[in-house]
Amino acid sequence: MTAYDRACHDGATSGLNAEVPVQQLSVDVLVIGWGKGGKTLAGALGRAGEQVAVVERSPQMYGGTCINIACVPTKALVVQAEKKRESDDAATWFAASVTKRDALTAKLRARNHAMLDEVDTVTLIDGTARFVGPHEVEVTGGDDVLRVTAETVVINTGTEPARPPIPGVDGPRVLDSTQIQHVDPFPRRLVVVGGGFIGLEFAGMFARFGSEVTVLEQGERLLPGEDADVARVVEQTMTDAGVTFRFGAGASSFDDDGAQVTVAVDGGDDLVADAVLLATGRTPVTKDLGLDVAGVDTDERGFVRVDDHLRTSVDGVYAVGDVNGGPQFTYISLDDNRVVMSALTGDGSRTTKDRVAVPTTTFITPPFARVGLNVTQAREQGRPVKVASKAVADIAAMPRPKIVEETHGVIGFVVDAETDEVLGATLFCVDAQELINLVALAMRAGVTATQLRDGIWTHPSSTEALNEVLAGLKPLA
Repeated sequence: MTAYDRACHDGATSGLNAEVPVQQLSVDVLVIGWGKGGKTLAGALGRAGEQVAVVERSPQMYGGTCINIACVPTKALVVQAEKKRESDDAATWFAASVTKRDALTAKLRARNHAMLDEVDTVTLIDGTARFVGPHEVEVTGGDDVLRVTAETVVINTGTEPARPPIPGVDGPRVLDSTQIQHVDPFPRRLVVVGGGFIGLEFAGMFARFGSEVTVLEQGERLLPGEDADVARVVEQTMTDAGVTFRFGAGASSFDDDGAQVTVAVDGGDDLVADAVLLATGRTPVTKDLGLDVAGVDTDERGFVRVDDHLRTSVDGVYAVGDVNGGPQFTYISLDDNRVVMSALTGDGSRTTKDRVAVPTTTFITPPFARVGLNVTQAREQGRPVKVASKAVADIAAMPRPKIVEETHGVIGFVVDAETDEVLGATLFCVDAQELINLVALAMRAGVTATQLRDGIWTHPSSTEALNEVLAGLKPLA
């Protein structure tokens, strides 16, 4: 990979500013944003001989959101929080954990840079891209303006934390999920606005670091899309870990007096905190891309509209990763890469409709993982099913939770009563992030519940739970 050296190119002057020279670059493929899907495409197409340009607006984001500010660093902090002992000073332990987090992300960022650096047909361009035509962008951020044209353009700009229009939301102690990873000083009192998956991960993490955590959730319970009994187990587990929940409550304003922040709570008493985390969703990074100039359609939230082949409304322009409004997971971005590669270098047969039994995991403690249908969804569909559910602490054939001293949780399955097909699983237990992948593979491969129940699994392992839990399948009442 080469870094584009603008100084060595002669160019015309910009029509917008005659003092700013405009350089020209033409490539086969232009990737805007260094996310999982885009960087994988760039590497593969570059190795295949295509001339590829990758535009990234921040060197601190080489490698994408996941390794720099999301999946990897946050889970690294979760692990460090789980390791903290009661005798450890919270602020000192947190600071040391952040140092380890930063070392890890720096190492991964360098490795990601090296992976593309090995491909001499890939050109890295630092700067911010904006469309000036369907297949042409202007990149600014240096001493000049670079115009890049490409036959194929891949939009891969991802998402960023949303900041709702609440009075005081721009205060210094009101942080998003990126900022709070480096919060200083350590918040002895933390208010989390939003009880979704991101809010729960940070709430559990900071409670284990030693913060007094209160979560404001506008709904009447946690995890409204999950079975109520499972949500109650998750809530109780997090309560046991020191998290306080206030339901039917939202933040109406934030007042920072220079030493602390007061959170005005709808329908309840105000809260005083050292920091506030906004966990109110994410928004696409499309506002300043000039998509209207290119003719690329977006939905009402700003996500790029795509079809099943990830094609936008402009021929030859694709959108991969979170920016296209699909499930916001790194592994979905990786699969987006496969869909686009099929379109560009294959027979074009692969689509987003090919995705079956896609698992998810929320990294609270223990992890909460899901795939397929839960009991509520099965009941709504009116399917003839059998279900099984058992508290982790009561599963005799699963000693691993007792060994690692984490016996919270519940494991449940939904199975077709006629075909014995596994329709879904809910795993709130130690090693759930790994076990869910086995179950998802079984669902895709047509492995039956009976085969999982009678499987021979290593001991002691979390997989052994399948033997006992699936032996208790009963018709859904």
